[in-house]
Amino acid sequence: MIPRSVEKVLPSLVPGYPVITITGPRQSGKTTLARTFFTSKPYVSFENPDTREEARSDPRSFLERYKDGAVFDEVQRLPEILSYLQQIVDEGPKSCRFVLTGSQQFGLKSKITQSLAGRSALIHLLPFSYDELYSFRNENPDLESALFAGLYPPIHDRGLDPQKWYADYIETYVERDVRSLLNIQDLSVFQLFLKMCAARCGQLINLSGLGSDCGISHNTAKEWISILGASYILFRVAPYFNNLGKRLVKTPKLYFYDSGLVTYLLGIKSPDQLSVHPHRGAVFETFVASEIIKSAYNSAETPSLYFWRDRSGNEIDFLIDRGSDLLPIEAKSGKTVASDWFDVLKSWRAFAQKHVKHSALIYGGDETYSREGINITSWRKAEQLHKA
Repeated sequence: MIPRSVEKVLPSLVPGYPVITITGPRQSGKTTLARTFFTSKPYVSFENPDTREEARSDPRSFLERYKDGAVFDEVQRLPEILSYLQQIVDEGPKSCRFVLTGSQQFGLKSKITQSLAGRSALIHLLPFSYDELYSFRNENPDLESALFAGLYPPIHDRGLDPQKWYADYIETYVERDVRSLLNIQDLSVFQLFLKMCAARCGQLINLSGLGSDCGISHNTAKEWISILGASYILFRVAPYFNNLGKRLVKTPKLYFYDSGLVTYLLGIKSPDQLSVHPHRGAVFETFVASEIIKSAYNSAETPSLYFWRDRSGNEIDFLIDRGSDLLPIEAKSGKTVASDWFDVLKSWRAFAQKHVKHSALIYGGDETYSREGINITSWRKAEQLHKA
């Protein structure tokens, strides 16, 4: 098993929380992490219909068998069990007894908040970060190959063809998750919606335009975006505007948690095709954004990732709010640093003044160094930007 970075923070959470909840997209390694780290606990999967029916019909008797603790996998399939779990948790020791995993934020998070508020530590487990996977394997793939393959564990653990795996993943995801949450009559429309989202990766979200292109309403597009976010397929990066002047842009930008999924949805068939594709820069941006998000989650922290754009269209790709200061980041997929890449960072640093101590430029090359007061970072070290 490839070690997960979040394992470093789990020991600090175990003594203080009776429940640890591990959530994230399907196939991100939640079950493997729970069963490997908490080896002494019995394992129960609520994907099993017999187990689910038994727990639903007599939850108190079911939980009595596991009063000393257990790993409950895919608990979003039976969220009502959490109300009964609360009493057991309150009557026992406060160190970790129960480990819950779930692949949907939608409903699960609110249920945990209602039933297990203050009792559960929440861990977000996303697909591998670049450093988790390739440092462990001591490999250095080229940029296009890494972006094309993505970082979902099954692709790399089993040596699967990325295109085939993503095709099966989307079909399974639509069948199992979306249909359980939405009344979609024509699944082909939702699949088109996914592709249209991928085509808008790195752009401001225009729900009316997105809906129009798919033949659905503005409200339906908004609902589907929420479901995709709750299922860890995509996420939104909000604009930053706190004390930095009036801004025209108040609309978030759209990104995916995995670059390989984006390339599949865009119909890109190979790393060579990606290298000349018009969406190459957007795929690179989604990789950078997701690596920053992963770094925060792997430290059990809440991501503070934003972007900034003024009335004239000047834009900083990403801002990390570190409390005492802001870290502006420009993302460029090119492999050779160009002088004009620094212009917007210099202008914004002069504008933001006391809010900025450092600036970063992440690019498609391999060297990491400092130039003109800006930290130039290789794409291979994108995860480190959160810690810079």
